[in-house]
Amino acid sequence: MAISELAGKPAPKEILIDPEELKRCYFEKKPNPSVRAERVRFGTGGHRGSPLLGTYTEEHIKAIVQAVCEYRKKEGYTGPLFLGRDTHAISESAHATALSVLAANGVPVRYQKECGITPTPAVSRAILAWNRQNGSVADGLIITPSHNPPSDGGIKYNTPDGGGADVAVTSQIEARANAILEGGCAEVRSLSEHPITGLEGLTPIDFAEDYVADLENIIDFEVIRRAKIKIGVDPLGGAGLPYWRPIAERYGLDLTVVNESLDPAFSFMTCDHDGKIRMDCSSPWSMTRLIGLKDRFDIAFANDPDTDRHGIVVPSVGLMNPNHFLAVAIDYLCATRGRWPKEAGIGKTLVSSAMIDRVAAAAGRRLVEVPVGFKWFVPGLYDGSLVFGGEESAGASFLRFDGTVWTTDKDGLIMGLLAAEILARTGKDPGIHYRAFTEKYGSPVYTRVDTPASLEMKEAFTRLSPEKVVQKELAGEAITAILTRAPGNDAPIGGIKVATEHGWFAARPSGTENIYKIYAESFLGQDHLNRILGEARQLVAEALKE
Repeated sequence: MAISELAGKPAPKEILIDPEELKRCYFEKKPNPSVRAERVRFGTGGHRGSPLLGTYTEEHIKAIVQAVCEYRKKEGYTGPLFLGRDTHAISESAHATALSVLAANGVPVRYQKECGITPTPAVSRAILAWNRQNGSVADGLIITPSHNPPSDGGIKYNTPDGGGADVAVTSQIEARANAILEGGCAEVRSLSEHPITGLEGLTPIDFAEDYVADLENIIDFEVIRRAKIKIGVDPLGGAGLPYWRPIAERYGLDLTVVNESLDPAFSFMTCDHDGKIRMDCSSPWSMTRLIGLKDRFDIAFANDPDTDRHGIVVPSVGLMNPNHFLAVAIDYLCATRGRWPKEAGIGKTLVSSAMIDRVAAAAGRRLVEVPVGFKWFVPGLYDGSLVFGGEESAGASFLRFDGTVWTTDKDGLIMGLLAAEILARTGKDPGIHYRAFTEKYGSPVYTRVDTPASLEMKEAFTRLSPEKVVQKELAGEAITAILTRAPGNDAPIGGIKVATEHGWFAARPSGTENIYKIYAESFLGQDHLNRILGEARQLVAEALKE
């Protein structure tokens, strides 16, 4: 992976977006449904695009929200739709569009008062809380492209189980939304009244109040207080910013928010590996500023704009690899959450580190390996058959102390607070705990490499089968497994995974970019990992041949 000379440096003015230009494109550009890139496309995190490219416009949001209104009517959902948004420049405009369509369709909506920002996990928790306590069924929409660049927008639909909609649901919404686009959005019902927020059925609430009060049922704040842990937090200009001060005040934490900026251009960021602004809390380049403050705090953490991801910074190693912290979190939680059901499993995506397999086995927990995408953990977290779900891209959630569901979407706030709890109870930061794992299980080397891919090549991945792999060895070791379906739920992985005793690789196309990704890991060192990567490229190329 080529590293830009801007990586880790403050973003120069010439690469900053113009929020007004972005807004103009959002309202004025009209997508062409005959162009595949301009159609509605639901990936692992909903529909994403950019107004500048005509892939995320007012018409996209109108079509998607109209399709959601029709879907929830068909399903008989009469409870409120919880609507959230992050801090991306175009999210406020898309939020207003969504409100106008929801109101015109008579959907009762609960949204953050003053049309404010709302973390993804707060929406998930609110849906679950409503559906536990009321007879009507609630669902949700979240306006966010996650950690994507400031020019991007996104929207995802959360079903009544609180999690991101599965493929069976999103395929219906996607097909209907594209049909609406093809008709020039003539079927969309929307209102033009201003202010629309005063209309009947639209109810402003404070998501933070209930969320913060409920945290005591999943995090041991008493142990953090007693240990007097000094905590630093960087919300990276995201929706978590209004939550940290109330959390610190309610639970008596020594917590400092080191960056209180809310800037739609995200001009305070340092550039990612490719020289772009990307609010990726798992990237050492995007996290340069917080890493530089690691010695000021006992532990520090950051979140992305919708606050569903976490980045953990510790004095022992700096920014932790997401896979490393997942392993530490699983080990600690299994040892301290005594009321969790013993038969429940640990969920991981199949491109997450095999260190998690070893830690889960040592804890006596069943491992449930699923395709990429947090939505695959939703059923298990919802019914308690999974105590933890975590993915390689720094997203995770886990159960309450009593073994019941907390959220079925990723929650970056609880993962940061858990890091503080681990340090407080054990006296060792999570980086030191991971070092102990390497002494016991070996020290894996992990990487991800992106390779250009045409649309035809990306589609060819869906036709892969184990029979197309004729090789018997990978990097000098016998191949022990060839997977095109996830062992945890038998769902197609959209690519292929090949494993040996001490290493593996997985290849799958991106849902939003013209690339395919190779994930690889070796427990035998960097040279072995390099061999895996080299042979993986050749193996994939041969397997994709018709």
